[in-house]
Amino acid sequence: MISIILLFAAALATILAMVAFWLPQITPDTEKLSPYECGFDPLGSARLPFSMRFFLVAILFLLFDLEIALLLPAPWAVQLDHPATTIIWAVIILGLLTVGLIYEWLQGGLEWAE
Repeated sequence: MISIILLFAAALATILAMVAFWLPQITPDTEKLSPYECGFDPLGSARLPFSMRFFLVAILFLLFDLEIALLLPAPWAVQLDHPATTIIWAVIILGLLTVGLIYEWLQGGLEWAE
């Protein structure tokens, strides 16, 4: 029964992929190829690169956001047999992230203006 379901799912996925590949009619024109489709001509290049500092701040945000998700179970550690182990690991994670943040701060990686 499971093999029939897997076979049906694979066949359906293949058919849908083929239909999605062949069905749309791609007709490029000047409006579709222009970088802006809001009714006026672009003033400058649409291919300006982002600053690496923008990506650094975004990665730091994600890192500390994940840190919070990793540390959420820490208050429930008191109900475990060995709560000190969970608290020690939480302190190690916080310490590593704090050392990395201090290093970036001292290197000037968090300065937005150059």
